[in-house]
Amino acid sequence: MSRSLKKGPYVDAKLMKKVSGMIDRGEKKIVKTWARDCDIPPEFVGFTFAVHNGKEFTPVYVTEQMVGHKLGEFSWTTKFKVHGGKMSAAEAAAKTGPSAASAGPAGSAPAATPPPAK
Repeated sequence: MSRSLKKGPYVDAKLMKKVSGMIDRGEKKIVKTWARDCDIPPEFVGFTFAVHNGKEFTPVYVTEQMVGHKLGEFSWTTKFKVHGGKMSAAEAAAKTGPSAASAGPAGSAPAATPPPAK
């Protein structure tokens, strides 16, 4: 559910209680949470949260620039592998060496093709 200005930011009550207790005690421990939809208030600055991404907990250190965003924005749920296509295949072949070494010295011109017959 989206939040309007009238409703105000959504901050998970259990998470806020944990952080306010840590502030009172002067602790700085990692707080595990599944509340990806929780907005980051100014009280969270300086704390590290272990945000669940569906498989594992990703540590997120909260800075001042993160205030107003959601915790889930900083814990990706998908892992980027690589873009496909001709260019990535050519770059991969160039990095793996043996075929690139047999192509000849760097900077040499490619072999000329014979002229067309008349």
